[in-house]
Amino acid sequence: MSNIGMPPWLIWALLSATFAALTAIFAKLGVERVDSDLATFLRTLIIAAVLGLALFISGKLQPATRIGPRTWAFLIASGLATGASWFCYFRALKVGDAVRVAPIDKLSVVFVAIIGVALLGENLPLRGWAGIALIAAGAALVATA
Repeated sequence: MSNIGMPPWLIWALLSATFAALTAIFAKLGVERVDSDLATFLRTLIIAAVLGLALFISGKLQPATRIGPRTWAFLIASGLATGASWFCYFRALKVGDAVRVAPIDKLSVVFVAIIGVALLGENLPLRGWAGIALIAAGAALVATA
């Protein structure tokens, strides 16, 4: 994929952003006539089925016993955080406009930068912090417009 002049991580990240945008629009439409918690549950079942099928087809499905306890702990924590995020996101979409909810949800970028630097020891130059500040300001401007 890197033969088009972009590093693979950027291509995947742009695809992720595209699908995240579609997720917000489809989710907003999907919660119009159903309870947001039920919508989150159904979405989760669909995601699990699609990913399970993809792993099976690609031959990447492996026994859970081959995964170490530390990895399990972080995957469980990540799963719980994802579930809580989706729960809150769908509730926000149920009562708010997608155009306002999605930018606030993307404040996660700001939170990741802060936590990544503070807890993971990652480095972000001043220019990066300026971008993080712009993301935060942009989210606030869109949400309050």
